[in-house]
Amino acid sequence: MAGILAWFWNERFWLPHNVTWADLQSTEEATFPQAEDLYLAFPLAFCIFMIRLLFERFIAKPCALGLKVQANGPQKAQPNAILEKVFTAITKHPDEKRLEGLSKQLDWDVRSIQRWFRQRRNQEKPSTLRKFCESMWRFTFYLYIFTYGIRFLKKTPWLWNTRQCWSGYPNQPLMPDVHYYYIVELSFYWSLLFSQFIDVKRKDFGIMFTHHIVAVILITCSYITNLTRVGTLILCLHDVSDIVLEAAKMANYCKCQKLSDLLFLTFAVVFIVTRLGIYPFWILNTTLFELYEALGNFPAFWILNVLLMVHQTLNCIWSYLIIKTAYKAISKGKVAKDARSDVESSSDEEETAPHSKALHSSVATNGTSGASGTNGYLTGGTCSEEH
Repeated sequence: MAGILAWFWNERFWLPHNVTWADLQSTEEATFPQAEDLYLAFPLAFCIFMIRLLFERFIAKPCALGLKVQANGPQKAQPNAILEKVFTAITKHPDEKRLEGLSKQLDWDVRSIQRWFRQRRNQEKPSTLRKFCESMWRFTFYLYIFTYGIRFLKKTPWLWNTRQCWSGYPNQPLMPDVHYYYIVELSFYWSLLFSQFIDVKRKDFGIMFTHHIVAVILITCSYITNLTRVGTLILCLHDVSDIVLEAAKMANYCKCQKLSDLLFLTFAVVFIVTRLGIYPFWILNTTLFELYEALGNFPAFWILNVLLMVHQTLNCIWSYLIIKTAYKAISKGKVAKDARSDVESSSDEEETAPHSKALHSSVATNGTSGASGTNGYLTGGTCSEEH
């Protein structure tokens, strides 16, 4: 095992020329990032998840009820053993042939069976109350961590001059603020990575899962190799748009359509400026060119930039969906759909709903985080839910 670890953490792969792991060992005079620090992220991720459960139950839920957020889920389908067996064991979307067979077996008309399957699919959708609580938790966390990050970053030289990210490397002692910021962000992404399986399901589940994995790898590798300065810039940059996004979702769940529209359009501007403007011309510029000029070429240089480019590819996909939504909003005078992420995969449009009602029903979102993530979906009129 020791041999495998030594091979994996080869200095010539991870570190620039003439830099060794010994140069990154903490001393009495200075503290540097250590790999074992990252073990703190696992118990902290569990604590964050438990805090989330308490927050949603004792803070977010009372707020939601006070704002008259709908607590009940979709209408339940009437119990039927035969249809339930087909739904759970065979298909949730029966074809015409199966519908006709069930119609003869139950002596129901085909439209009634279609309605039953539609209600049964919608029955698995989360309630608006649950979605509000989840968004309020993410909004609170993103607001807190962004405020914390920008508070200490505004005092650092590398916020204003990205060349300072590499100046003096590897002799860049770890600041307590950077240590805390990194561990909390990593813990949050670990919690998202696992809670995503029990959270409200989004249609972009695969994209978000990829995003969380890339984020965890980038945070881990940049910490161990003491590339934390540029890491703090990336983390802070990606948190800001998720704050606005989660606020837009909450406004939508409260049926504040005008506020939701305004927040979504604000989110669209912030997302595109930060992810398609600042990120490539500020972050990628320093990691691709200024890093190379300062420290030279080494294998981990390419790993870092490939992962950052993967992240930028995800940003481009989301930006396309957001621009598409914004275009519809401008052309129709209403927000049509932020397809970035929060559409529940279990949702199913009611076929019998009139068109005007369907237009008024669809916001979903995550996060950039971030999205977050972090996620975002706005349809019809503003920020309405897609059914």
